Amino acid sequence: MSSFARHTGYVLRNNPVTAAAFLGFVGLVLCALLGPSLVPYDPLSTGVGAALSEPSSKHWFGTDHVGRDILSRVVVAAQLDVAICLSAVFLSMVVGIALGCVAGYYGGLLDRVIGRVVDTIMAFPLFVLAMGIVAALGNTVANVVFATALVNVPFYVRLARAEVAIRRNAEFVSAAVLSGNSTARIIGRHLLPNVLPPLMVQMSLNLGWAVLNAAGLSFIGLGVRAPAAEWGIMVAEGAQYVISGQWWVCLYPGLALILAVLCFNFIGDGLRDIVDPRQRS
Repeated sequence: MSSFARHTGYVLRNNPVTAAAFLGFVGLVLCALLGPSLVPYDPLSTGVGAALSEPSSKHWFGTDHVGRDILSRVVVAAQLDVAICLSAVFLSMVVGIALGCVAGYYGGLLDRVIGRVVDTIMAFPLFVLAMGIVAALGNTVANVVFATALVNVPFYVRLARAEVAIRRNAEFVSAAVLSGNSTARIIGRHLLPNVLPPLMVQMSLNLGWAVLNAAGLSFIGLGVRAPAAEWGIMVAEGAQYVISGQWWVCLYPGLALILAVLCFNFIGDGLRDIVDPRQRS
C-alpha cells in the first residue's frame, strides 16, 4: 500500500465526520451513475400512482401532482445535479488555478490585469450574475455549467495567487530555478502541491454552492427545464402544495439538496489533510 493510501486511511479513521461525508459523496456518485437502474419506476412516467398520494409501502416518498414516483425522481435527479456541479467546479478550478498561479508567480502588469478582471466579476452578486448569463445565453444544461463555472473562477484565482505570491521567493523555488527547471515545472511540481490544500477546501465549498446554484436557477425557471428530474425543479413544483398539506412533494428533494451540500462542505477539511504534503511528513 502506498504512503498516500495509508495517509488517506489514517485521516478517515481519525475523522469520522469526514469519513461519513466521503461515504455520502460515494453514495451520490453511485446514484448518479446507477440511479436509472436502481429506481422502481421511470422518473418521467406519469400516472404510476394516484396524484399527490402520501408516502406508502408502494411509493416510499409519495407521488407528485401528476402521479410520478418522487423516490425515483429524487434518486435519478442526482445524475443531473452532480454532473452539473462537478463539471462546473472542475472547469472553474482548472481555469482559476492556472490564472492565479501565473498572476502570483509573475506579478506586475499581468497580475494587475487578471486582478481587475476578477474584481469585475466579484462586483456583481454571484447568483444574479449567473441568472443574467443563463438568461442571455438560454437555459440549457451547458449554459448552467458555464455560468456556475464563471462565477466560481475568482475564488480560485485569488487563493492560488495569494499562495503562490507568498512562496515564489522561497528557498526551494530559488533552488529549482538554479537547477534549470522551467517555469511550468516550477509551478506544477514545486508550487502547486503546496497550494492545493486550501484549494481543496475551497473546492468542496464550491461544490455545495454549485449544487445550490443549479437548483436555484431551476427553481426560478432559468435552469434545467421540466419535466427533467432535478432537485430544484422538484422543490419548485412541490412548494405550491405545502399549504394544502402535501408536504412530501418538496420535502424529499429539499432534503436531498441539504444532504448533498452538507456532504460537500464536510469533505473539505478531510481533503485538506489528505493532500497537504506537510501532513504526510
